[in-house]
Amino acid sequence: MDLYEYQGKELLKSVGIEIPEGRVATSPARAAAAAADLGGGVVVKAQVLTGGRGKAGGIKLAEEPEAAREAARRILGMSIGGLGVHRVLVEKVSPFECELYAALVFDRGAKKVLAMLSGMGGMDVEDVAREHPDAIARVYVDPLAGWSTYHGCRLAFEAGLQAELLRPVCDLFARLFEAFTRYEALLVEVNPLAVVGGRLVALDCKFTVDNNALFRHPHIAHMMDIHLADPQEVMARERGVTYVKIGGDIGILGNGAGLVMSTLDVVAEAGGAPANFLDVGGGAKEEEIVTALEVLTSDPEVRTILFNIFGGITRCDEVARGILTSIGRMGITMPIVVRLEGTNEAEGRAIIADAIAAGATNLFVEQTMRGAAGRAVALARGVV
Repeated sequence: MDLYEYQGKELLKSVGIEIPEGRVATSPARAAAAAADLGGGVVVKAQVLTGGRGKAGGIKLAEEPEAAREAARRILGMSIGGLGVHRVLVEKVSPFECELYAALVFDRGAKKVLAMLSGMGGMDVEDVAREHPDAIARVYVDPLAGWSTYHGCRLAFEAGLQAELLRPVCDLFARLFEAFTRYEALLVEVNPLAVVGGRLVALDCKFTVDNNALFRHPHIAHMMDIHLADPQEVMARERGVTYVKIGGDIGILGNGAGLVMSTLDVVAEAGGAPANFLDVGGGAKEEEIVTALEVLTSDPEVRTILFNIFGGITRCDEVARGILTSIGRMGITMPIVVRLEGTNEAEGRAIIADAIAAGATNLFVEQTMRGAAGRAVALARGVV
């Protein structure tokens, strides 16, 4: 989950990192009031979950409140990277001597946190990495050992910073690492990190929190902008369903992440377009199947549903009953392809067969995963 700049800065402030004084505004009038309250020059910044704000005209300086009002009027409502701007951050201008770049990111390949520091802050880090790769100092942090002063010193020396910045950099990274671990982040990036009278001030912030950890951080979960979130994913999160929207037209439902991932691959291999990843988990009961189908069928792009169940602790008869309950309760008419194998598979198939015999013309049973995928693709294309 990506946070807006002002939200990320709130988390940085909670661990003692200095940020400029600022106010969030949703209208030109409120931006002017914020500028008057802050006094002096301010910077008005679009709050949007994408980069390139400055190049798109989403960051403007204002010397007095009326200029802040005009800046907000120009920024609010504009589109940056395809995303609309609905709020701005009005911050007091911070005169600085130089700009640095600092970041912590979880490196999935190394299974460690990677810390980065550069004396070339304020620029697109991609450009710095490409044109001046040696300008970015990097150090990995062992997850068992955690952060130490050594990491900060090494970063400062390798980045070629002046000696007087050694202690501030070490302190800043210790606090960044505290924020990273406390809030279970995947990315914490400060660019630019301004040097102001020997102090380090976070002028900008990108903060990404692991979605799987949000249940431990309800105050961060509440920061989510539901207007930008996918409605199916929001519904799934509210119902406790593991769901990721992909964008195709074949709804996928299985029990177990590995099985669902394999199903996605087999459907794609058969020429189909999976609409989602949906894992009901092990031991799913009838009502859990109904809940999962409520989420899946709420996607208007889904034309066919594919159940791929390998029963271990999940009982195939429970899944079959959940399917029939969903059809009756929600009036599902789109084709549903069912592949059941494992615990109580005979009972499950019998339940489905009885429903088909009773007139459920949208149910189709297949014995194998490839057969089920092929039938789902054919049905999505209008071929019975």
